[in-house]
Amino acid sequence: MHGSLTYGFGARTYDLASRTHIMGILNVTPDSFSDGGRYATSTTAVDRALAMVEEGADFIDVGGESTRPRGSTYGGGATPVSEEDELARVIPVIEEIVRRTDVPVSIDTYKSVVARRALAAGAAIVNDISGFGFDPAMPTVVGEAGASAVVMHIKGTPQTMQRDPVYEDLFGEIVGYLSDALARGRAQGVRQMMVDPGIGFGKTVTDNYRLLGGLSRFAALGVPVLVGPSRKWFIGAVTNLPVGERLEGTLAAVTACILNGANIVRVHDVREARRAAQVADAIRRPPV
Repeated sequence: MHGSLTYGFGARTYDLASRTHIMGILNVTPDSFSDGGRYATSTTAVDRALAMVEEGADFIDVGGESTRPRGSTYGGGATPVSEEDELARVIPVIEEIVRRTDVPVSIDTYKSVVARRALAAGAAIVNDISGFGFDPAMPTVVGEAGASAVVMHIKGTPQTMQRDPVYEDLFGEIVGYLSDALARGRAQGVRQMMVDPGIGFGKTVTDNYRLLGGLSRFAALGVPVLVGPSRKWFIGAVTNLPVGERLEGTLAAVTACILNGANIVRVHDVREARRAAQVADAIRRPPV
């Protein structure tokens, strides 16, 4: 995407069209599909966040509820978490990250109560997997706080999304969903939004690969495009490798995302993704 997409996040200002920006994933959960339980205490979570900053993360995305899907790959799927438990997991972590770095923090939640508290604790972005679809109060909370939002496409809910998802028009349906989400945000005063096509959220393996190849179609929405391919099942389906051995596949997906127009990639392996992004950016815009 050419031209300026300059967004302010607290003390930081990024031109999201100038290079690929990296969002580091911090799951403060016991049951994430990728690193469940690894950063479930505040101390280990904050340490990991600061390590990702050192590795080159432009954002830290803190999540207190896994959205691991139900199905043959992940078993029963993630267990829904109460607002109280989610807040207890994420708020101390956000407060400490914000105290120790000015790298913008994103709260990965679809609950407006959690979003409100996280923004008050210093988060600058709400990353809503439902694209303002699960909690009608969410755009008002984001707008009143003067915060930014990532609106993602999902078909169904985490418990139902992988039950044989079918699209008549894959790109048309997702673009329409995201366009509606942007309109809801704008109506409530949300000035800075990004879109995420929702890789793995109610899509078949083929759908996911088609989306990565056609990401440029989301540029028509006029806002930055964020993609989260990291370690996901569509990579394992091709490589026949478990979650812990999907780094190379993730980096291939990250490169494809960038060459097809992604502005932000959301990843677990920040250092490696940053290095891949530097080369992919140079292919996209050859250095003078």
